[in-house]
Amino acid sequence: MSQKIRIKLKSYDHNLVDKSSEKIVKTVKSTGAVVTGPIPLPTKKKIFTVLRSPHVNKKSREQFQLSSYKRILDIYSSSSKTIDALMKLELPSGVEVEIKV
Repeated sequence: MSQKIRIKLKSYDHNLVDKSSEKIVKTVKSTGAVVTGPIPLPTKKKIFTVLRSPHVNKKSREQFQLSSYKRILDIYSSSSKTIDALMKLELPSGVEVEIKV
């Protein structure tokens, strides 16, 4: 098979992304494939500004921040064993996984 597989992980919790990337690296290395990564991508931050009071005190505001963390893994010299192991892998529900072959 011997093709490059790119896995993108995205989550709002950095601990979940790190643990799931460690899991993927461990399973892929056990099948004998070569892994590069996890490579951290820049953190996207969304900042929301909200009025504290709906009617008065326009100057009193509150800010909220939502950060999304991303990691990339590249898998080289993969076999059918590697793909089967990746399909059977259980990842946390807060992690979005995107696989490109």
